Amino acid sequence: MATSLRHRGLALGALSLAGALTLSACGSSDSGDKGGSGAAKTHTVKTAMGDVEVPVDPKRVVVLDTGELDSALTLGVQPVGGTHSASEDSFPSYLPASRTKSIKQVGEIANPNLETVASLKPDLILTSKVRDGDRYEQLRAIAPTVMTESTGSAWKENFQLHAEALGKQAEAKKVVADYDARVAKVTEAIGGKEKAAATEVNFVRFVEGADIRIYGKQNYIGSILADLGMGRPAITDKAKDGFSYDVSPEKIDLADADVVFTSTYGDPAKAGTTKTMNSGLWKGLKASKDGKVFKVDDRLWIAGIGYTAADKILDEFQAKMTG
Repeated sequence: MATSLRHRGLALGALSLAGALTLSACGSSDSGDKGGSGAAKTHTVKTAMGDVEVPVDPKRVVVLDTGELDSALTLGVQPVGGTHSASEDSFPSYLPASRTKSIKQVGEIANPNLETVASLKPDLILTSKVRDGDRYEQLRAIAPTVMTESTGSAWKENFQLHAEALGKQAEAKKVVADYDARVAKVTEAIGGKEKAAATEVNFVRFVEGADIRIYGKQNYIGSILADLGMGRPAITDKAKDGFSYDVSPEKIDLADADVVFTSTYGDPAKAGTTKTMNSGLWKGLKASKDGKVFKVDDRLWIAGIGYTAADKILDEFQAKMTG
């Protein structure tokens, strides 16, 4: 009864903070086992925003970032709603279209449309504090909201929290074991641990409206390279907060390494990708001279932030490094 009242109220557009909190309190007051129905049972999950009671077996999940989307699909959960990046109007193409075509768009990452979210009548929302912390009260009024602290380098820990919230811990163990086995095989395929450690790899991201980013070690792709045991150039130790060391096109020679992977966020012309990669400084990089510069999909290598993305990255990494 309380849950249906909450959904009816939201459908009528009662999304003001005070009204939403009232509805949330109404919904949570009747949590637990309603007449023996297992679907209504909840369990406590420790999140970045404190303890949250979530359904034991959530059926209508809304995900508000790419990492949460990857986690849900990796664990066999079909979200009813999700956000897209500001530069795209669709879900990442590395995910099967058959799995994403039925997901309702609920706005941009870090700017979801709360009315659209509410209209989907979710029983669980997955996001992070860094993306939606300032909307937490509104979101939890709609449905139990599980927030991780951040995204990126903490993706493995985030995945475990997502699995707990979704009731998929057993499936998560298999996903992690399969990933670890795949990492070991790729490391062996590229020449073993010693060769990997002796091969310095950089990742350069061209971003529309910003400086060029030489990625450090504290980010998603940095963690995958670390799992593979790849060497990283000294410049990566200068990355701000371990994330990236930003340079102008005139200092792109600082990105030199044995191997350089590149991606572009936004329009390549506006991001300076084309101009920079046609410059003498870029062509003078060791990786350029050796034919070891590889362009990759930004939405996979940078924005995927999950195990399904990681598996595809490992496949592509092996193919490029051994091709």
